[in-house]
Amino acid sequence: MKTRKVKLKHQLWLFFCCSIVIFTVMEFYFFYNFSALTQKRAVTYSNQMIEQTRRKIDSVFNDIRISTGFAVNSKLIQEFTIADDDYKRAFDSAPYALDLMEYMRSFNSYVNGIMINDLQGRRLSSEDSASGDIFYINLYDSFIRPYKNDPALRQKGKFTAILKDDRTGTEQFFYIAPIVESIGGVHFSQITGYCMVMVNMDKMQGLVANTELTENSTLSILNNRDEVVASTNSYARGNVIKDVLSMDKNHLLNGVKATIDGKEVLIQVKGLEQADGWRVVSMIPVQELTADMIPMRRVSIIVGIGIIVSMILTGSFFMSNLMRPLMGLVMDMKKVAGRDRGFRIKVRFTNEVGLLAQDINRMMDEMDEMTREMFNTQARLYESELSQKQAEFSALQSQINPHFLYNTLNCISSIGLEYGSREIAQITYCMSKIFRYSIKKDDLVQIREEVDCIQAYMKIILIRYENKFSLALDVEESLLGLQTPKMILQPIVENSVYHGLERMDQGGSLQITGSVDERGDVCFRITDTGRGMEPEELAALQSKLGLEQNGLALTGQSAQGIGLLNIHNRLRHLFGEGYGLTVDSRLGYGTTVNVKIPKLPGSSSTLPDK
Repeated sequence: MKTRKVKLKHQLWLFFCCSIVIFTVMEFYFFYNFSALTQKRAVTYSNQMIEQTRRKIDSVFNDIRISTGFAVNSKLIQEFTIADDDYKRAFDSAPYALDLMEYMRSFNSYVNGIMINDLQGRRLSSEDSASGDIFYINLYDSFIRPYKNDPALRQKGKFTAILKDDRTGTEQFFYIAPIVESIGGVHFSQITGYCMVMVNMDKMQGLVANTELTENSTLSILNNRDEVVASTNSYARGNVIKDVLSMDKNHLLNGVKATIDGKEVLIQVKGLEQADGWRVVSMIPVQELTADMIPMRRVSIIVGIGIIVSMILTGSFFMSNLMRPLMGLVMDMKKVAGRDRGFRIKVRFTNEVGLLAQDINRMMDEMDEMTREMFNTQARLYESELSQKQAEFSALQSQINPHFLYNTLNCISSIGLEYGSREIAQITYCMSKIFRYSIKKDDLVQIREEVDCIQAYMKIILIRYENKFSLALDVEESLLGLQTPKMILQPIVENSVYHGLERMDQGGSLQITGSVDERGDVCFRITDTGRGMEPEELAALQSKLGLEQNGLALTGQSAQGIGLLNIHNRLRHLFGEGYGLTVDSRLGYGTTVNVKIPKLPGSSSTLPDK
C-alpha cells in the first residue's frame, strides 16, 4: 500500500512505531558491538598468551637444537662413530662422549636422555632412571628407523611423533640429528651416526599448565602428526582435536568460532618456528568471554523499555493536540471539492492550522486568476505556432532539390568531356563529388571520404592556379577505415590556400599528415608555407581557442579565425575539452594547424555522446 493513501494520523503512528523499532534495533546493535568488542579484547589477550607459550616452546626447542648441534659437531663424538679400534673407543672417545651427554642432560632440564649410535649399531646413552632403557627396546628401533632413512634429515634435524611404551604406559618423543664426519677422515662429509635426544614430557606439560584463560579453556601443543604433546585439559585428545584440525587452517590462524559438543568455542592456532608442522591450539568457550555482559544486558533492557514507554506517551499527547484542528481543516477541504470554485475555507483557529487555512484561500484566489491567464496564453501560442508551421511549409517548397544540383554538375562534366575541355570536366566532376559528400546525412564519415574530399578540392585549386602549389598528403593507412565528423579538414585546407598560399608571389606547398599519438587519439597536421599570421592576430586566435566556449560571431576576428573557431567549437562540443584545434604560425614562414579527435571505430554513422 502506498504511503500517500494512508491517513495522516496513521502515518504519524507509523512514524512513532518506526522510531521505536529503530531505537530497539540500535539497542541490539549497541549491545552486539559492545559484546563483539569484549570478545575482540579477549581474543587479543588470548593471542598474547598463545604467542608467549609459542615463544617458550620455540626457545626450548631451539636450545635442544643448539646443544644437539654442539654434540654432533664434536670431534671425539665423531671419532666414536668411525673408530674401528674398540679399545680406543672404550677408553678414549666413549668417556668423553658420555661426559658430554651427561653435561647436556644436566644443563637442559627439558632433556630426559641422549643416545649416540653409529651405522654399525653400536650405542652410547645417558638417561635418567625414570625413562628406563627405552633406547634399547625393539619398539624404539622400529619407531626411529623411518626418520634415519629420511633424505631430508641431513639438511635439518627433526622432532619425532610420540612413542608409546605399553610396558610402562609412558609416552615420549625425540629430536634426531645426523652425525656428519667433518674431521677429514675416510668418511669425510658422510653420515656416520645419529644423535637422539629424549624430550621431557612433564616439563613440556609445565609450559601450558598455568596459561588457562578462562575456567574451561584449553591450550594444547600438537606435533606434525596432530598428536597432543601437552595440554591444560587431559580430555583434549582424540576426536575433539581431530574435529578442530579438520577446519580451514587459514581461518584457524586468525581465530574461528565452532560448535563442539553443543557449545560455541573460539579456536585459535599458532605454528611453531623451530618444529615444522607443530602448533599451539587454544579453545575458549565464547560464553565465558561474554559473561561480564550479563549485568549490562539487564540494564540496557530496563533503560530501553523505559524509553519506549516514554515515546508512546509522548506520541499519544502529540497526536491528540495536532489531529483535532487538522481534522476540521480536512472537512472544509472536502466541502471545497464538492462545491463551486467560489467557496472558501472557514478559519476556525489562530494557530498554524489557521494560518494554513488563510494561505489555502489565498492560493485558490490566485489559481482562479492564473487559470484565466493560462487560457488566454494558450490561445495566443496556438495561433503563433500555426503561423510558424505555414512559414516553414512555404520555405520547404522554395528550396532547390540538392540531388537536382548534383545531377546538373554531372551533366556539365559529361558535356565538357564531349567537347574536349578536360579542365571543365574535371572541375565539375570534383565539384559534384564535394557537393555529394557535403550533403550526406551521416553525422560521421570514414577518414577515407574526408581525404577524398580534400583531394577533389585540391584538384580544383591546382587547375585554377595552374599548378602553382604543391600538395603532399600522408595519412596512415590504418586511419582510413576510422570515422571522423564530416567536413572538418576541408575548411582548414581552404583557409591555408586563400589566406596563406594565395598571397605568395611564388608557389608554395601544403602538407597534410594523419597519425595516432601516444594516447591513442587521431591527430591531423595541416602545414602551409604561406604568408603566416601577424603575432597579434595569432595571439588573439590562440586565446579564443583556449576558451571553454566560443561564439560564432566574434567582433574584430578575421574570416580565417572564425572558420577555425567554428571547427574547434564543434569538436569540443562533440568530444570534450581534450580535443579540437591548435594553431602555430610565423609571419613569412607559414601556418600549422593541428586537429585532434578521438579514435572512432568505423561501425556507426551517429555521433557519440559527449
